[in-house]
Amino acid sequence: MTRLNKDKPSNVTASVRHRLLDIIRETGDDANLVWTRYAAERFLYRLCVSEYAEDFVLKGAMLFMAWTGRSHRPTVDIDFLGHGENSDKRLVQIFRAVCGVEVEDDGLIFDPDTIKVAPIREGQEYQGQRVMLTAFLGKARIPLQVDVGFGDVVTPEPRIIIYPTLLDFPAPRIRSYPHETVIAEKLQTVVVRGIANSRMKDFYDLYVLARDFAFDGETLTRAIGATFSRRRTEIPQEPPLALTEEFARDDVKSVQWTAFVRKSGIEQDVPQLLEVLSHLRQFLFPLLRATSGQAYVPKYWSPGGPWVFAESVPNIP
Repeated sequence: MTRLNKDKPSNVTASVRHRLLDIIRETGDDANLVWTRYAAERFLYRLCVSEYAEDFVLKGAMLFMAWTGRSHRPTVDIDFLGHGENSDKRLVQIFRAVCGVEVEDDGLIFDPDTIKVAPIREGQEYQGQRVMLTAFLGKARIPLQVDVGFGDVVTPEPRIIIYPTLLDFPAPRIRSYPHETVIAEKLQTVVVRGIANSRMKDFYDLYVLARDFAFDGETLTRAIGATFSRRRTEIPQEPPLALTEEFARDDVKSVQWTAFVRKSGIEQDVPQLLEVLSHLRQFLFPLLRATSGQAYVPKYWSPGGPWVFAESVPNIP
């Protein structure tokens, strides 16, 4: 079982603290975010070497951090798609087991007695559970939040990623969402929420994916169709309201976007909302038209676009 003596930190604990403090000084990153990221990484590692590794698929902010090497979230929470029963009892059982997995000493203790489970009620259409627990680095308490959703479909299959680590401990080898499912779920949210959408991070995430990654049109169209079908959402025949100029020019949305960009520290990374949504229309609307049968499936999107519709296109690695 994992050590539970928090009062006698090991030499490893002291070394980890010093190395994390060095990272904080060198990068200027928020100290709490660095502590939490480290604890989250080591929790992922414990999960991936446990008997429950196949029951969870990583998504959300931590997956974006692995893809881009940076975080634009004010917190570092873990988000999973879970498989199987979603009861409080089962999740407590799983998380207690993961806390107790034998691993190389990384200075952390995950206290199973701090585990609490509560339903997510933040406008979620599908039932989810929020698991709270505490990790200890010596006497320092590091709270962790793990959101587990259920019922969604992943298209194509989950991918195995080697999660990048802050320090030189074994890296988590964990199942994760493919880019295509992330786009499909965020697009579905954009369509459903319409003018009421205040989740500016979804627009930013979609923009970064379209700017930085290549896509096969057929695979991405399948992912959108599968997610919209699973969530019982009709494919729109016109550009969704939340991707239009009307939305971008709305005073409230403009304020929300500016606040999100400033709080996330990404002023140099993205243009104004009007330009972001223009780019997203070019990226997403051909996919919606293809999914609804209104148009041919686009073939290939290179990072930044535009779509290629010709038969001869580059291979995506």
